[in-house]
Amino acid sequence: MAIDASAVSATPSAAPSGSRRRGGVRGNENLAGWLFVAPVVAILGLFLLLPILMAFWVSLTGWNGQGSPFTSGVPFVGTDNYTRLFTEEGLARRDFMTSIRNNLYYVAIVVPAQTALALGLALVVNNRMLRGKTFFRSAFYFPSVTSSVAISVVFLFLFANSGAVNALLGAFGIDGPQWFADARGVLHILLGAAGVDQPPAALTDGGPFGLTWWDWLSGPSVAMVSIITLVVWTTSGTFMLMYLAALQNVPVTLDEASTLDGASRWQRFRYVTLPLLKPTTFLVVTLGLIGTWQVFDQVYVMSQGDPAKTTLTPAYLSYRTAFRDFEYGSGAAISFVLFLIIIVLTLGQRWLMRDRDRTGRRSWRRRRVPGRS
Repeated sequence: MAIDASAVSATPSAAPSGSRRRGGVRGNENLAGWLFVAPVVAILGLFLLLPILMAFWVSLTGWNGQGSPFTSGVPFVGTDNYTRLFTEEGLARRDFMTSIRNNLYYVAIVVPAQTALALGLALVVNNRMLRGKTFFRSAFYFPSVTSSVAISVVFLFLFANSGAVNALLGAFGIDGPQWFADARGVLHILLGAAGVDQPPAALTDGGPFGLTWWDWLSGPSVAMVSIITLVVWTTSGTFMLMYLAALQNVPVTLDEASTLDGASRWQRFRYVTLPLLKPTTFLVVTLGLIGTWQVFDQVYVMSQGDPAKTTLTPAYLSYRTAFRDFEYGSGAAISFVLFLIIIVLTLGQRWLMRDRDRTGRRSWRRRRVPGRS
């Protein structure tokens, strides 16, 4: 069979021209993509990244809020604003560690409580036998979309000395506390009721970061309990919708199959529903951790850190240090420490999700290849 030499010689020259055309199209697509995202990148850089860098510079200076922080007259203190929070004895470290202690108790109670309440509300709304699901879903979600300032003012009246909460406790023969004037920790109150009025000497002689062990083990104050009640009530509605969406994606066939196998309602919930809700639970817990470390509105409206700084949080301390005490460098340093705490929590969440996905892929491979170890 004869082969045309001209056709053979023409074929290699045609391929490069086609590849050049394809490369040109791809190049135009990349250029068009960058042109489309350029406005967003510019806006984020101007209004997000640049202010963060400016705030970080302020945290390294002793700026008092007068004039520009970028002039030569502003003293550069380096990491002194950070070391004052952790290593140097003084009021700055004590206030910061007090706020960390308060926030730790706040996180330890709010995150599990709002997660459990959100899951419980979602299970109630997702019940097939429930009538008026739209009403209950709207009623449970309504506190989440209401102004936090307005709800905080309402709770101030509810938890007043002669408010509805103390009146309800009085109906059961319980003398309600002075919610926003009692600085005692809940654990101290319980120990006092058990007869432990004086702290052991081993807990008062010393402790980490300028606070005694007795201070660290005080528990949330009575005022903080009222703020915790408010936050749990207002945030559970949003997380309820997340759980509700996840529950509606659970295959009905799995629940029916487990019922036919003789599983009880609790066994179906524990071994079928909960494992399928793990991704949503990780999301809810992560968002809850981030939100609880950023609490500010409720503290500002209801207590402003009082009584005796038992409701002081790092976010409110950063605001008070910068805008009331005019120590903008220290206030910015507190905000960046809080930023690092949130970043660590987020990275921990990503590590947990990565470990879970990797385990799932390994088990999937074992199922696909039974004879392979």
